[in-house]
Amino acid sequence: MCDTHDNSPHKGKEHKGHNEEHATWSRRSFLQTLGIAGSGSMMLGSNLLSASAPSRLTNALADIETDNILILIRLSGGNDGLSTVIPINQYDAYANARPNIYIPESKILKLTDEFGVPSYMSSLEPMWGEGQFKAVHGVGYEGQSLSHFTGSDIFANTDLETTGFSGTNTGWMGRHFENLYPDYLSDFPGSRPDGPAAIQIGSYGNLVFEGEETNYAFVTNNVDQLQQIAETGVQYPVDQALFDDCMYGDQLRFLRGVSNVTNEYSGTIHEAYLRGHDLQCVEYQDNSFAKQLELLAKLIKGNLGTKVYMISMGGFDTHGNQPLAHERLMTNLSVAVNNFYEDLKCTGQDEKVLSMTFSEFGRRIFENGSNGTDHGKAAPTLFFGSGLKGSAFVGEHPTLDDPDGRGNLEYTMDFRDLYGTVLAEWLCVDPTTVNQHLNPLNVAGYNYTPVDLGFQCHAETVFPDIAMDDSEPTLPTQPGSDEDAEYSPELLNQIVHEPYYPIQGSPSIHIEMPFSAVVDIKLYNIMGQNVGTVYSERMSEGSTEINIREMLPNYLATGKYIYRINVQNKKMSKSVMVA
Repeated sequence: MCDTHDNSPHKGKEHKGHNEEHATWSRRSFLQTLGIAGSGSMMLGSNLLSASAPSRLTNALADIETDNILILIRLSGGNDGLSTVIPINQYDAYANARPNIYIPESKILKLTDEFGVPSYMSSLEPMWGEGQFKAVHGVGYEGQSLSHFTGSDIFANTDLETTGFSGTNTGWMGRHFENLYPDYLSDFPGSRPDGPAAIQIGSYGNLVFEGEETNYAFVTNNVDQLQQIAETGVQYPVDQALFDDCMYGDQLRFLRGVSNVTNEYSGTIHEAYLRGHDLQCVEYQDNSFAKQLELLAKLIKGNLGTKVYMISMGGFDTHGNQPLAHERLMTNLSVAVNNFYEDLKCTGQDEKVLSMTFSEFGRRIFENGSNGTDHGKAAPTLFFGSGLKGSAFVGEHPTLDDPDGRGNLEYTMDFRDLYGTVLAEWLCVDPTTVNQHLNPLNVAGYNYTPVDLGFQCHAETVFPDIAMDDSEPTLPTQPGSDEDAEYSPELLNQIVHEPYYPIQGSPSIHIEMPFSAVVDIKLYNIMGQNVGTVYSERMSEGSTEINIREMLPNYLATGKYIYRINVQNKKMSKSVMVA
């Protein structure tokens, strides 16, 4: 792979560096296409697939305490941010830099006084009005690579030191799943899984779901392959013969197990597809991107249980004839995304599905000589979904007046902070583990900083922003009790509390007390409204199990709640799901 692009900010695509890069496969892509790189990848029939983790991973995912779903939308090739979000407040500089390809003011859909989108993205206007569309400005990183392959790897592995063939070989989602399921290989196969942890369409060889020992996504090369599996539950035949004296016996045994899991998931996907097939509410367009979202909607409606999906749209390497190409791409994206959320709204599942775009880099400010733009740096990230709780432009848009020497927009938002926010506040990952997923080499100087995208998962994040009844509870006392005894903060900090789910839909709280004391537990909905007192009496030293439904006879709607424990004015809180 070659990374030698001309230093001119106006250079077109006909130069040596660009052609060499596109003509050269990365070593990793080559090996994975052969099916021998990454222990989770193999050839099954004529299709390339990767097996997801078995059922204990699904069980671990349940511990996240959310049924939220994330869809990653890869815009492959390097999306032009200035043709996606137009800075009306810098319009003169924008138009002067692009005299032949700028978007006229008459064709800009103004969403605020400062920013708009091209009118061909008008399908997103209703979503903006309903609070389901956010755009984050200037997403990138320090020293951003302008290579397709290296840039793609960095956005997948979050290793800013990645260069050429070197770099971290695991992805941010792969590390997340690996942390949840540390015994994936040694405990294989486990019991039957509910569904794949992740499903990926296209972008084979991408590192997003790659762990140290396996890939955690069920991957198909294109939507037609996944459609075939969904419709038929096809079982791909593989050789089951293993020989104890075979030099590669361990590898063959592993590949057979991977194949078995893949086959099992094929049937699970098929069953979910059948359940969701007749629930479609809208007519999707006839293009590859729309077909991907149409299929995902059926699997989600069929309650497949998959937490993370990744889909792709290619064609964003717009070195020439950009206006027509970008209009076609973003029109298809806008219409399909709008249709997708209208489809999910019919079954009330739109609020639990968040979508976000990403691309390996942006484009330069200045047009080139071919009515296009060349590889650049910062670009916006788009978020879609009712869970955003309001539409907005987030962050600081880079200035067009002070580009670098190659005409690039400098980043104003570290992409890892967006990933971290999605992990911690949408998928409800413990914030203490988020940094290790984003900073695998533990490079000094980076710590994840949350971004306000409208959703919040953890009680310590939610509570400051909602007006809850903070009046102190009236706690019962017992004659002769040590109610007035004061315990040290160190001892209070030893109180352990965890939600668990012994019976489906009937959550309980496990509490371990280091001393006997009066304990008050209240339950709040996500709006901060008190829905009842779960417990308010003396709790003995030791372990106690409290069933929330038994203690609150009034009906609890399905959804997320927050319980707050008060012991001697020390408040402890966690979220809990009621199914």
